[in-house]
Amino acid sequence: MELDDRHIEALAVAYPPPRYYADPEQMRDSVRRGIMFKVIDVECGEKADLIPLTMASRYREAFQRRVRHTVDLPDCAPFAVWCARPEDVIVGKLLAWAEGRSAKHETDIYEMLVARYAGLDQESALDEEYVSAHACWLGAEARDLWESLRGEACRQAERS
Repeated sequence: MELDDRHIEALAVAYPPPRYYADPEQMRDSVRRGIMFKVIDVECGEKADLIPLTMASRYREAFQRRVRHTVDLPDCAPFAVWCARPEDVIVGKLLAWAEGRSAKHETDIYEMLVARYAGLDQESALDEEYVSAHACWLGAEARDLWESLRGEACRQAERS
């Protein structure tokens, strides 16, 4: 389902200021431009990246593979959210890295892998073969980065 004004308004109401940053104008602009936007909990600094369906078609596979999770936070009623699978997050970060070579994407992938290998993140399985296939499709540099990050994250997890 595409985000329309009704959904945007519902998000803004569900995440009101001053605790949250969920600007409806920024959301509308992001949907028009086909780019990601964020909802931020300014009290604790946590954020959720929301990707409109209007974004590049390469993200549609991740959207189709998404999973539903229940979030149970203190002082809140449990609620359900749709989330990208971990391997799709990593593939998205490899795609972004291939476009701009940002070290932030490398760091994010590395930290996800260290948490997984150290046993800190066992909520859902990580299909590394899926990531490897996509990394190869992106080219030798992305494949080499993926393999390097996997190896270093595994070594780091063993030292922890």
